[in-house]
Amino acid sequence: MNPRRLAPLGIGIGLGVAGAAALHTAPSLIALSSIGRHLAPSLAGVGERGHVALTFDDGPDPSSTPAVLEALDELGWRATFFMLGEMVRKAPGLAAEVAAAGHEVGVHGDRHRTLLRLGPRTTHDDIKRATDEIASATGVQPTWYRPPFGTLSVGGLLAARQLDLRVVLWTAWGRDWRAEATGTSVADDVLEGFIDGGTVLLHDSDCTSAPECWRATLDSFPLLGKGFADRGLVVGPVGEHGIAASR
Repeated sequence: MNPRRLAPLGIGIGLGVAGAAALHTAPSLIALSSIGRHLAPSLAGVGERGHVALTFDDGPDPSSTPAVLEALDELGWRATFFMLGEMVRKAPGLAAEVAAAGHEVGVHGDRHRTLLRLGPRTTHDDIKRATDEIASATGVQPTWYRPPFGTLSVGGLLAARQLDLRVVLWTAWGRDWRAEATGTSVADDVLEGFIDGGTVLLHDSDCTSAPECWRATLDSFPLLGKGFADRGLVVGPVGEHGIAASR
């Protein structure tokens, strides 16, 4: 076949694949942008002014979560912990401790895999398995779901709705997964983001990040405490953030 005839076909297929990928990731692209805070505020994690929702992903981890819980207790802060099902299976007692300490538990999926590589059925099964694991370990039925990497697909949105979960991403993050992260860098990154009425993403485990990077997260707490106080912000979990009821 003439290669010149194949070229338009290849371009068309390429555009079709790109278009499908864009549609697949549209929820995340919208929510994680500055425009998304206006177009999809509940998805982005926008709540009431004067409040900041503090969240942690990837736990529970026996190597780091207990230290995070202790530091939060000293500060008088409660947060939302988006847990991985595979981590809960390894430490169900620790998952229960998080809930018993007054923190909110959320679903981060069963395994830390991007939804971009999962079909609708696999996505549904992954989220359901994690939800069941967390509920069994903590005695609490989770309300919130956040996809790994923040890559929310249309299939993920539909699965969450079917499982009676509300999806929330974030408006500020500490980039605390990096090997070069420090307490100062984490705090600076968070405080430069949208935090007055926003949702902050941190991590209580390094299971998918640079080894020991959770220590930078811990070191950021005093700086974040001052930064939040200077702005008159009350710290709390997503459930107390006043996010609109629409999903």
